[in-house]
Amino acid sequence: MQTLHEIAPLRERLRTHRLAGQRIALVPTMGNLHEGHLALVDRARESADVVVATLFVNPLQFGAGEDFGQYPRTLDSDRERLTAHGCDLLFAPSVETLYPGGLGTQTQVHVPNVSEGLCGGTRIGHFDGVATVVSLLFHLIQPDIACFGEKDFQQLAVIRKLVDDLHFPIEIIGVPIVRAADGLALSSRNGYLTSDQRALAPALQQTLAQCRSALASGEPPGTILAAASQTLEEAGFRLDYLELRARDLSPFEPGRDAEAHLLAAVYLGSTRLIDNVAVELPQPSGADLRHG
Repeated sequence: MQTLHEIAPLRERLRTHRLAGQRIALVPTMGNLHEGHLALVDRARESADVVVATLFVNPLQFGAGEDFGQYPRTLDSDRERLTAHGCDLLFAPSVETLYPGGLGTQTQVHVPNVSEGLCGGTRIGHFDGVATVVSLLFHLIQPDIACFGEKDFQQLAVIRKLVDDLHFPIEIIGVPIVRAADGLALSSRNGYLTSDQRALAPALQQTLAQCRSALASGEPPGTILAAASQTLEEAGFRLDYLELRARDLSPFEPGRDAEAHLLAAVYLGSTRLIDNVAVELPQPSGADLRHG
């Protein structure tokens, strides 16, 4: 696997693959790779001749007081893991390479509606940063497909709309959540958890699974989510949101949406965890759907 840090050699390398008629897949990451990231690489490997991973801790998607400075940078081990999974090329640019004019004057991309609420409601500007860096990577790499994890379900929806609205000729593939044996969704931020917090963390997925079963049985969504919010808070989580949305992340409407998505973000100490599950609702009710 070749590692490149600058734009000109990246373009030259990819030009040879395009001239050869090869199909290119992109896997964007911020590094500190785990099995969830590597599942994206494996999925890309199934669908393309050339797999390009990117490693860039993007300052534009971190808000004030978030963990940009502390976010783990593990280039050497990431390179080893990518090589073992058949990645062909790693693009690992510096901030100065992607944003040569500085962050304050950088053109940014805003994806309306789907980026609002949920994580976008408390991480103001986060999805503008995501949409900007993804647009840059799409422009520089011009992949045929790109793989993103379903753990960041709102991010996936933002990227799908970005691609549709800006007519990028790219197929977006959502890859299912990879979980630890105890059910916790894999995340680079899980490494921030203390041992006691890590033991508690799977309760988030367990609570969402219980909600899914109750919703599928026709119990009122408002009642279910209120009880789940209380359960999480009493267990030691600080709730950011627990919300039922339509599958496309538009507001859930009882009687209209038999398929929905339940999404949550919580804090354990200073560590923010997110998770989500698909939900089938045979008889949606009109109860209040948002808590926290």
